Amino acid sequence: MTHLDLDVLRTFVTGITLGSFARAAERLGRSTSAVSAQLKKLEEQVGTPVVKKAGRGLALTPAGEIVLSYAKRLLELNDAAMAAIVGTPLSGHVRVGFQEDFGEGILTEILGSFSRAHPAVMVEARIARNAELESAVGHSQLDMALFWQTPSAPVENEIGKIPLHWIGSAARMEDCIVQGEPLPLVTFDTPCILRSRAIEALDAAGLPWRIAFTSSSLNGLWAAARAGLGVTPRTLVGKPADLTTLRSLPSLPPLGICLQRSSPAPNPVLDFLATIIEEQVVAFCR
Repeated sequence: MTHLDLDVLRTFVTGITLGSFARAAERLGRSTSAVSAQLKKLEEQVGTPVVKKAGRGLALTPAGEIVLSYAKRLLELNDAAMAAIVGTPLSGHVRVGFQEDFGEGILTEILGSFSRAHPAVMVEARIARNAELESAVGHSQLDMALFWQTPSAPVENEIGKIPLHWIGSAARMEDCIVQGEPLPLVTFDTPCILRSRAIEALDAAGLPWRIAFTSSSLNGLWAAARAGLGVTPRTLVGKPADLTTLRSLPSLPPLGICLQRSSPAPNPVLDFLATIIEEQVVAFCR
């Protein structure tokens, strides 16, 4: 029976997570040729290609998707086992912030994976809107934050892109369009990058609009959309099952996801947490 090499699997997972095996080489402190050799070794072990060319980048093959899924679980078990054996070397306190959309599903997966590997680290999580998180990490009130990419956030901190959709009551919005009424929008108060993107798209298409409802909470937006007060521009992260994605409105550009740290200084706790966050976000975007 063939035994998969965990070191090779870690390189593979890192390359897919970062979207580039060149970036994986930099992260892991290896040459690009060494990383290429490891990728070739993995394909020899499984007997089939795990990645294929997709435009200028790479995409997973069906076999690669299977390998990635099992590789993550194997590496997580390995890291948890080593942490237990050596007495949990990572300890301390980390302050991390998450945009409100990530406050349930993705956050649960991230914190679960991290705490299983390093139970001695105390995690303080803050759920807030973009502007608050960006300000908090900029003033070192948070060690790290995951939020929507904005013009003021460094481009190199973007770890993925996610589609943006119009969400609401299809019948209600179709009536507005047919009757030529201004499209009612359900949005956060300003400043809000999603609100700005929505207005820009409607203006470019020449469609009239009006702000029908504003809220400071995501739950408020979902409730207003469910009640038929208007349509809200959101990602599918946390979308209630009873709300519909509307296809008849102008397309919206994808939204970048930014992972920003308050300090670039090496920190084993933050490095490990950042890796878990990147893996979860990249998997969701895919």
